[in-house]
Amino acid sequence: MVQIIFVSHDGTARTLDVAAGASLMETAKAHDVPGIEAVCGGNCYCGTCRVRVSAEWRDRLAPPEEFEVELLNATGESHADDRLSCQIPLTEALDGLVVHTPEQQY
Repeated sequence: MVQIIFVSHDGTARTLDVAAGASLMETAKAHDVPGIEAVCGGNCYCGTCRVRVSAEWRDRLAPPEEFEVELLNATGESHADDRLSCQIPLTEALDGLVVHTPEQQY
């Protein structure tokens, strides 16, 4: 099991214990986590599954691919800690991961 902590824009934290294997976006959608729209269903096309990864976890993730960076930058609202949750596969190594969801997706 992997424990993931989603923190909403208002500071409300929600902890999920889930099996490894799915993406962070799939997990968020399966558990109705507010702030994750995922309009394209995880195809890294729409950018509506943006999360901000807590700094202490950023280096534990694989770096984003070029297409993810381009999509994040397309809004002009990108931050160094922003990632698309569809591009984060959940593994046992991410047990305890903390991500912040935005008030709205761009």
